[in-house]
Amino acid sequence: MSFKETFIVNGENLLKKIKEIIAEGNVTKISISDKSGKEIMSFPVTIGVVGVVFAPIFAAIGALAALLTECKITVEKRKDDDIPPPNEPPAEEPLQEGTIIEVK
Repeated sequence: MSFKETFIVNGENLLKKIKEIIAEGNVTKISISDKSGKEIMSFPVTIGVVGVVFAPIFAAIGALAALLTECKITVEKRKDDDIPPPNEPPAEEPLQEGTIIEVK
């Protein structure tokens, strides 16, 4: 289960806010829209990804920030109960023929 949060920031604070959001954790996807609501950029955020992987994304966000005066950041987060405890593997159900798996 996930929920969305929206933040409105000006261009110069865009990269800083994205980095803060990623550092908070529980984030699965980040979308950046202009002030009229048109989506400009969207990218998934996975657990355990190191900063080197985000470097090209941060460069693109920095370039985007120079062009935008105001933008909207929509963050999709998992609820805390969706995250398994650190030392406990996620419960897996045995797959049966014809089972449908939904990935969000």
